[in-house]
Amino acid sequence: MKKVVTFGEIMLRLAPPGFLRFSQTNSFEVVYGGGESNVAVSLANYGVPVDFVTRLPQNDIGECALMEMRKRGVNTSNIIFGGDRLGIYFLETGAVSRGSKVVYDRAHSAIAEIKPGMIDWHKVFEGAGWFHWTGITPAISQGAADVCLEAVKVASDLGITISTDLNYRAKLWNYGAEPEAIMTELTSYCDIILGNEEDAEKHFGIKPDGLDITTQGHNVKAEAFLSVCQQMMEKFPKAKKVITTLRGSISASHNTWAGVLYDGTKMYESAQYQITDIVDRVGGGDSFMGGLIYGLLKYPKGDQNALDFAVAASCLKHTIKGDANLVTVSEVEKLMGGDASGRVAR
Repeated sequence: MKKVVTFGEIMLRLAPPGFLRFSQTNSFEVVYGGGESNVAVSLANYGVPVDFVTRLPQNDIGECALMEMRKRGVNTSNIIFGGDRLGIYFLETGAVSRGSKVVYDRAHSAIAEIKPGMIDWHKVFEGAGWFHWTGITPAISQGAADVCLEAVKVASDLGITISTDLNYRAKLWNYGAEPEAIMTELTSYCDIILGNEEDAEKHFGIKPDGLDITTQGHNVKAEAFLSVCQQMMEKFPKAKKVITTLRGSISASHNTWAGVLYDGTKMYESAQYQITDIVDRVGGGDSFMGGLIYGLLKYPKGDQNALDFAVAASCLKHTIKGDANLVTVSEVEKLMGGDASGRVAR
């Protein structure tokens, strides 16, 4: 199997223990993670050869992030070094009717100051069959957006499959760029596009025909997103598949979770899971993407199987503390098969 390459920022996550608020805590739990690094960890867990590419500061904290990737079986040989700091985000975990909060401290991070020409993408893509990026990376800085464009152009020239998770982040697009123009150019190179209704609307102004999603609560029906998928394919003719996750937020602790995949002619729909007593929902979309890439590689003509694997994998992620999904193929397939009992495996 050819390797998968992911590119983006890995950050230091600092969170109060349990469900404490920022104002209550005297300590923070440390986790390293980020959109593209989380996808890489998922794929490594599934036995897929995967490279994570980023820029890290050459200090002890950068080394800790590097060790976390190595520990999970992700190749780090194409990571470059420079800059003064690793990006940080603070997470306050919500419960019941109190939502989670994220505070970013990532200005002037190592990857925010990356420039075109720093990464040899032809070398990075040797032996690669897939490249993945997310909408978080171009939102960090103009330099990060330029390097992302550099990467997708080389990957496209080499005939590598390109995927994106649109991942709109309102708190990041603040360096004066026009998000729609940047994301439109980058996404035009993609074969596989993942995003929810907010991503499509915020990045491209695309909305479901005749439906206000904000009024639907947790009862949103999959067919409501067919028009979004169709509009996305009209806008991005290179795209072979458009995928949408369907999260219904009953409370911070209880979500419904499903997904749809549209291949240009047919829309596939997954089963819906009831995720009660959520442990950690951060990285849920990343775990879906990791499962989707694995599923599309394993089931090249089985879009339904790939979608089902992605949804089951991300359902399990909600039970795991931290950014990354630390589940195995057999655990995902067990849930896909209908075993959600949670019984002890002896």
